[in-house]
Amino acid sequence: MSSIFSKIIKGEIPCYKVAEDEAFFAFLDINPLAKGHTLVVSKKEIDYYFDLDDDLFTAMNLFARKVARAIEKSVDCRRIGVAVIGLEVAHAHIHLVPLNDEGDLNFANPKVELSKEEYEEIATTISSNL
Repeated sequence: MSSIFSKIIKGEIPCYKVAEDEAFFAFLDINPLAKGHTLVVSKKEIDYYFDLDDDLFTAMNLFARKVARAIEKSVDCRRIGVAVIGLEVAHAHIHLVPLNDEGDLNFANPKVELSKEEYEEIATTISSNL
């Protein structure tokens, strides 16, 4: 069965796309911990991040680093935090979260509410900084 991320990649579900190449897709999280919270997803549907083969694992992290650098240029933050949880969606993905404090990467924190226009603006800004 296709994951929600596969449906987003195929354009069946709308998203705020940040970046894409032949193997990976990056888009803004719709329940963000911070403005600019981005998900990096493998286009190959693999449930568990640590089940990615070595080449795909390495390539995904290199792609995520490029996206993280663009996020740093796009939002006010001290660092970009990285989280791999994998319980919420059965599709290998990386969370890139702008941080100003260690507690900012706590998924129990209240989510940031953004307007459609704010999502569009930040997605465009991150994309332009790639």
